[in-house]
Amino acid sequence: MIIIRSILYNILFYLNLVVLLLIAVPTLVMPRRAVIEMARTWGRTSLWLLRKVCRIGVEWRGLEKIPPGGVLIAAKHQSIWETFALMTVVPDPTFIVKRELLWIPLFGGCLRRAGMIPIDRGAGKAALFSMLVHARKAIADGRQIVIFPEGTRRAPGAPPKYKSGVAHLYEAIGAPCVPIALNSGLFWPRRRFLRYPGTVRVEVLDPIPPGLDRDVFLTELERDLESATARLIAEGMSELGGADPAMAGGAGGSEARRAAR
Repeated sequence: MIIIRSILYNILFYLNLVVLLLIAVPTLVMPRRAVIEMARTWGRTSLWLLRKVCRIGVEWRGLEKIPPGGVLIAAKHQSIWETFALMTVVPDPTFIVKRELLWIPLFGGCLRRAGMIPIDRGAGKAALFSMLVHARKAIADGRQIVIFPEGTRRAPGAPPKYKSGVAHLYEAIGAPCVPIALNSGLFWPRRRFLRYPGTVRVEVLDPIPPGLDRDVFLTELERDLESATARLIAEGMSELGGADPAMAGGAGGSEARRAAR
């Protein structure tokens, strides 16, 4: 049933995205908030489909810790899941995204109109400078900048690889940083089409105040995020049969999930 449900969900997920992109065409000439609301609708409908088709729910913890106005949000990145799910709980988000995403027809246009911040990973210091310019404007506009500190998806239990970009961003914008831990990769593994039933747990941690030394900030961010993420992974693995989190995307995770069925 997991395979059948996963195939059905993937078909509905992308069909839903295409339909909403077509509906969103008029918003490309409307105020930015209209595009954000369409993205929020995408997030909500995708979560609804996950719950109905794949029996994957979500538990949000600590949402009240996200302060109003301009802040930096540093979230763990294990899956595509958080790219749409966070849209449903962050008031006015602007994501740091790969520049290549802007080349996708319609989708890229919506990203531009929504004011997302593109970054060219191969441009070095020029990319960092451009990101900081856009980020300062977003903070001045009272928006929440969402960044994945490791730059790419990492499997649950994988050794962390935090990039220096998040520390440069934190230092440049002078705003609090809100870490967000999660365990989405247990139920929506990266680079796999299977979706496993259970509850994605997302926890907003205590904000890190502005003004810390860059290295001190990065150390504190990694410590807080990794500690909370390990705890959430352990909770999730109990639903999947208790396999080693480092094997969640491989054979050990498959054994656990078979037991969970």
